[in-house]
Amino acid sequence: MATMLEAAPFITGLSLVKEKDGPFPVYGNEQVRLVISGIGKTCSAMATTYFIQACQPSCICNIGASGSTSGRHLPGEIYHIAKIIEPDRLDLKAGTPHEHTPDILPGFPLATLSTRDSPLRDPGEREGAAAYAQLADMEGASVAQVCRHFNVRCFLFKFVSDTPEHTLNSDIVRNIESHRDACAHFFRHSILPGLIAAKAAATQQ
Repeated sequence: MATMLEAAPFITGLSLVKEKDGPFPVYGNEQVRLVISGIGKTCSAMATTYFIQACQPSCICNIGASGSTSGRHLPGEIYHIAKIIEPDRLDLKAGTPHEHTPDILPGFPLATLSTRDSPLRDPGEREGAAAYAQLADMEGASVAQVCRHFNVRCFLFKFVSDTPEHTLNSDIVRNIESHRDACAHFFRHSILPGLIAAKAAATQQ
């Protein structure tokens, strides 16, 4: 996860204990470990690389807040990311944005995620992004890219923290605080069992 603001109810609800202070803080129990990366592509790439090498996870689940590119996806709604697009990272030959395809668990509503290094604040920018993605964040693509490089399964879940009508940082923080507990509950009772089942199935193959 990117921030303690998002991670706090996960740490409490899963009874995670701090295992490592740096370079990125890691909290864990016998089943789950959580690393807090910081915001942005570079931070998330470094944290994911560190986490894979230090903890050797069977899979990684990137979960946290995202902006809705339109008013059709409302604060608090949770989506499983089926495709990630990087509009600010173009292929040198084709000139098209890089795309990533993370792993998928069945039974969850799907969405396409746009990952870029700057937040979507301007309603016009959101309208343009809505043509190719329903949600936007600043970390997901980097997590997926590192996981593919190290051959680690990668799942992404994002809850909506803001829409085009939320233009202030205070709006986003308030919405994260309002919906993070429900997201943590959803992870414990819906996502985590699916990850455990997927691990068991992969082990048997």
